[in-house]
Amino acid sequence: MSRSRRPVSPAAVRYLPFAAYMLFIGVEQLIRSLIERGTLPLAHEQLLYLYPLKILVVVGLLYSFRHQYHELRWRDLQQLPVTLLVSLVGLLVFVLWINLDWVFQTSTAPHGYNPTLLPQAFQLPMTVVRIAGAALVVPVMEELFWRSFLIRSIENQQFETVPIGHFSWTSFLITVVLFGLEHHLVVAGMVAGIFYNLVLYRTRSLAQCVLAHGITNLVLALYVLNSGRWEFW
Repeated sequence: MSRSRRPVSPAAVRYLPFAAYMLFIGVEQLIRSLIERGTLPLAHEQLLYLYPLKILVVVGLLYSFRHQYHELRWRDLQQLPVTLLVSLVGLLVFVLWINLDWVFQTSTAPHGYNPTLLPQAFQLPMTVVRIAGAALVVPVMEELFWRSFLIRSIENQQFETVPIGHFSWTSFLITVVLFGLEHHLVVAGMVAGIFYNLVLYRTRSLAQCVLAHGITNLVLALYVLNSGRWEFW
């Protein structure tokens, strides 16, 4: 007699894609450290090949759990005046991001993702994957973790009992600080966290948060490709 699979908890389906993404970042940093020490005979640019694998794993998890993301209502984007305003917020965060490019002395400068270091045959597909990952996958994964799961679980471990868009100073400040610390550009990350939280409070829509986040990342990707400032990637 086969044993039935235990259902994945509502919390786990929201933090597992994020945890997988962060695990890949940790592995990349470990490999980079081993390369710099001369322990691992690899070139730094070979680490770029980890990104498609990372995105593939996250997409697989999001797809597997897709039926449990009840709060992610894409029909919210049909509210065109709100969607337009949220899109402008996403653009504003991009402008602030590239102008708040400070790195604390205790943190290392970001290495960035420069596909031009790869063989020419791989440059275009790796660039496309990087843009798609940044603009489509990462916003969904991060918003499910930060503004669906964490911001509500700070209020109540039974986070699903907390309405989307519920405000408290405690959850607001904690998520803003942690969202900033997730990024190399800590100040820019905190500012972005403030604006994405405000979108959540004003629209009570996770889909609108994903939109704002996605537009920021898409325009940032276009800026990076045009300027060559790979450190923003």
